[in-house]
Amino acid sequence: MESPAEIVQHTTGGVIGVSWLMIAFPLLGAAILLILGRKTDRWGHLLGVAMSLASFVVAVLAFFDMIGLPAEQRRQAVHLYEFIPGMVDMGLLIDPLSISFALLITGVGSLIHIYSIGYMSHDPDRRRFFAYLNLFVSAMLLLVLADNYVGLFIGWEGVGLASYLLIGFWQFKPSAAVAAKKAFVVNRVGDFGLLVGMFIIWTATGTFAFGDLTEKVGSMSQGTLTAVGLLLLLGACGKSAQLPLQSWLLDAMEGPTPVSALIHAATMVTAGVYLVVRSGAFFFPEGSAQALAVAIVGAATLLAGAIIGCAKDDIKKGLAGSTMSQIGYMMLGAGLGPAGYAFAIGHLITHGFFKADMFLGAGSVMHGMNDEVDMRKYGGLRKYMPVTFVTFIIGYLAIIGFPLLSGYFTKDGIIETAVEHNQVLGWLAVAGAGITGFYMSRMIFMTFFGEKRWAEDAHPHESPAVMTWPLIILSIGSIFLGGYLILSNRLMLWLAPAVGRPEELPTFHFASVPGLATLALVAVGAAFAWVRYGRAEVPAVQPRGSFLTTFARRDLYGDALNESLFMRPGQWLTRIAVFFDNRGIDGVVNGLAAGIGGTSGRLRRIQTGFARTYALSILIGAALLTGALLLVGNI
Repeated sequence: MESPAEIVQHTTGGVIGVSWLMIAFPLLGAAILLILGRKTDRWGHLLGVAMSLASFVVAVLAFFDMIGLPAEQRRQAVHLYEFIPGMVDMGLLIDPLSISFALLITGVGSLIHIYSIGYMSHDPDRRRFFAYLNLFVSAMLLLVLADNYVGLFIGWEGVGLASYLLIGFWQFKPSAAVAAKKAFVVNRVGDFGLLVGMFIIWTATGTFAFGDLTEKVGSMSQGTLTAVGLLLLLGACGKSAQLPLQSWLLDAMEGPTPVSALIHAATMVTAGVYLVVRSGAFFFPEGSAQALAVAIVGAATLLAGAIIGCAKDDIKKGLAGSTMSQIGYMMLGAGLGPAGYAFAIGHLITHGFFKADMFLGAGSVMHGMNDEVDMRKYGGLRKYMPVTFVTFIIGYLAIIGFPLLSGYFTKDGIIETAVEHNQVLGWLAVAGAGITGFYMSRMIFMTFFGEKRWAEDAHPHESPAVMTWPLIILSIGSIFLGGYLILSNRLMLWLAPAVGRPEELPTFHFASVPGLATLALVAVGAAFAWVRYGRAEVPAVQPRGSFLTTFARRDLYGDALNESLFMRPGQWLTRIAVFFDNRGIDGVVNGLAAGIGGTSGRLRRIQTGFARTYALSILIGAALLTGALLLVGNI
């Protein structure tokens, strides 16, 4: 394996030297919109879009600056200021990995900003919505551009805050408020793991900087490396909705649809994949327990998300289950080391396009169907929403891995690499692809084909151009981007200075055994969906279904499991602690105080204020003292 290139201090000026503007522009936009408040209602959305686009322009220019550098100099450190004296400086690491994420965040993010102009046009708080979108983009950029774990953690918590604000944006809906709180609490579990992992890193190495850790990780014991790797994986599971911290993602669909596209498809939920790849030194050499754990979590989640997606009638929740599954593929690839990094990051990038395309397409359908999300109340919409239909179909073909579209190259690359490294996990990924073919085809047939099943007051129509043009651009990326990145190992060679590269570059095989098996299972899944939902009549009311169907509808009982294993034991632990505190600690303190108070109250009665009583007391005392002396003398 070839190690990553050395990090060099940036001194040549250019756009890389002012790359902090990528973070500053959307942060400034959020500040203006939140501080000025209602004064920006008429133009706030335009400012939000402009700030996101400005950040995208900086990212593009920085990308071209980096292309002009030799490969060994493509890890540029940009020092900003001394943050915590003696511990960490604030700076940015501009390398192929971080700039790839920056382009995705700002590019897809800007398209979603533009789409939101139309989608949120009738919302009285549209200005606040754009402020939160800008805040999220800024925090996400800090997360991926920071050159140390402290800066990453600040961005990590920033996207958590923005996610909470955006999921609960329609806080007048109890379901939205509860979903926002659930996302916030579940993510804190993962954040605790990341924070403890950072504490161990500092204790073992004395640094948080990515550049310094490359040399110092070698001095850490295998036990410490395993502990750090598993704790970082826990943090990644929380942010990327991987087992066992996946339960928040489906509820998060209560937020406006552009939120689902930006945060829960294209960017925030992929932060865990970024963390694992950026922290590769703690997960490898290959075959370590922590690397295997990453791959196992990814394989388990890709199956769990696919199964959940099979039973959802809510179009957004079906896509949310798909998101869990696809990020599982990315985690599986990241757990395979440098041989899988390029496919994992490639799938992350292409997924950002085709999943944002489909989420925004779902929003377009909702826009034309009075915000209805139940696919059983759709049907035949391809005739009324032709642009939405075509772009959604392209995203669908990309995600199921239709030959020559983006997902075909990236997801099949992960599957083929996984089969080479671990037969069990690889063939589980093949099975997951077959399930993907079924539930995504089910979504297509229920929404766009068949007879109309919508309510009488529904009047489906195509969305305005401000919403359809982002769909068109995203669908174009869903067609061509995967092949461009994967063929000729373009993405692997591009990422090599940041993440290293395997000794032997892999070759994408168009007719490998795992690839052909994947296509066959996808075709079977799509055919089964056609029989059940395309050719047959779709019932208006959800049928009862089998035990397995109920299992999937209830999200594999993830909430019930968390409640049984964590919430209820936590309640009992809290009650025991309160009882011990009241009866034990407080009981001793209060009992001692009460005893002293009672004793002093009784002794106080001796003080009568009468001289004759005091004289009698003195007489009795003198008599007792005299008697004692005489007794002692006789003895």
